[in-house]
Amino acid sequence: MKRESLFPLAMNLSRRDFLCRSCNGIGAMALAGMLAEDLRADTALLNPLAPKPQHLTRKAKHCIFMFMAGGASQIDTFDYKPSLKKYANQRLPLLSGLSGEIEGFLKAPHRAIPSAWDFKQYGQSGRYISTLFPHIGECADDLAFVFGVKVDNNNHGPATMHVNTGSPLQGSASVGSWISYGLGSPNQNLPAYVVIQDPRGAPVNGAAVWGNGFLPAAYQGTLFRSSGTPILDLDPPEALTRERQRKEFDMIKWLNERHNSERPGASDLEARINAYELAFRMQKDAPEVVDLSGETEQTKKLYGLDDPTTEGFGRQCLLARRLVEKGVRYTLLVHGVEISKSSWDDHGNFKERMPQHAAEVDRPVAALLKDLKQRGLLEDTLVVWASEMGRTPFINDLKSDKPGRDHNQYGLVVWLAGGDVKGGSTAGETDEFGIKALGEPIPLRDVHATILNLLGLSDERLTYLHAGRFRKLTDIGGRVLTEVIA
Repeated sequence: MKRESLFPLAMNLSRRDFLCRSCNGIGAMALAGMLAEDLRADTALLNPLAPKPQHLTRKAKHCIFMFMAGGASQIDTFDYKPSLKKYANQRLPLLSGLSGEIEGFLKAPHRAIPSAWDFKQYGQSGRYISTLFPHIGECADDLAFVFGVKVDNNNHGPATMHVNTGSPLQGSASVGSWISYGLGSPNQNLPAYVVIQDPRGAPVNGAAVWGNGFLPAAYQGTLFRSSGTPILDLDPPEALTRERQRKEFDMIKWLNERHNSERPGASDLEARINAYELAFRMQKDAPEVVDLSGETEQTKKLYGLDDPTTEGFGRQCLLARRLVEKGVRYTLLVHGVEISKSSWDDHGNFKERMPQHAAEVDRPVAALLKDLKQRGLLEDTLVVWASEMGRTPFINDLKSDKPGRDHNQYGLVVWLAGGDVKGGSTAGETDEFGIKALGEPIPLRDVHATILNLLGLSDERLTYLHAGRFRKLTDIGGRVLTEVIA
């Protein structure tokens, strides 16, 4: 057979005709791609929490973020500074690179306050950790530390918002909302983003800490109670059968969708429609999550549920593990209440208060890490420890016999574990007194960029168009701290 008979059309086409028809073909391909994008958009609209692919290949599919409300002192936890002992009750040398309130504190009359506790080296990494945290110390080789993290404000309210949302101002989307938006949820019967706060009360800013901000309302955090019915009014009336309730929901859904069709782009309304469906599905799964009766006594003891001191945060940590098992994407655990003795805000009497805070969380946090690891879940789960700021290694009160520590926006310590985290590694370093970073500080946006990266998300690609601007968790962009990634 002749070659011309195999391709009769091609042999008779001029170059101009070939290019014209090729361009039309390319246009058709582009149109098909645009239609596919529209189809995906419609799917996301119908179910905003449908699972989405990672931007990057990463092991971690879930995140547990532990927030120590009040400003945990780095000097007394994880940032070992033996040089402070030489300056005990003396004035410290002035440091460059400081501004604002912390610069004023250091220039004013003050005295150095070394840590009241020894530090011990743990694991093969030889990590120095305060003896207040012997159980976390046992997990040292699984932890990667970031020292000298700088937040943008020296006060609790803005700093808490900055750590949890990327902005010191209210109205921005929280980290968990961004992650839910970027990845969706593997479990459609539970929220993608669950919050379990301290059983004693709420943190500074309350629900704004886990709000969706400008993102669609479907991505806000859902507050779970740590015992009993996880969400108030979730249980149906006893006389209402599942079948009858399903019919009622179907009628409500039909009415809501009809109402919504006349109001396109109303994300609050779309979220409410989805919330009805999610609530119906949660009525079965959510109570099972907080029911710990199936856990062994050994597991309960591991988390400290047998001790009133550790029971509160121990239950939070155990529930976080169970939520990971259920496929919940992001869990926020809050320890500390407002600005009170039950928070880490130790302006006075830190020698008595720090041991109490540490005792409440040390055993439960270590239990969570060990339990996840032994169940093979730590590879799939990124665990983060953070507070809203560090504390000063000095005090301006020259007379008190029960001194404390003041705010320090330059000294935050964050640690990470699980997934692709390089256990035993370090990013950043602080000066010999633990006040600020040596050299350039690590801006908080770098920590956020690293968290996103470890969950397979690029902070540059994870954007949302709001008020004419593509918004990002990291605002102007962050540097991924590759030092802590395996």
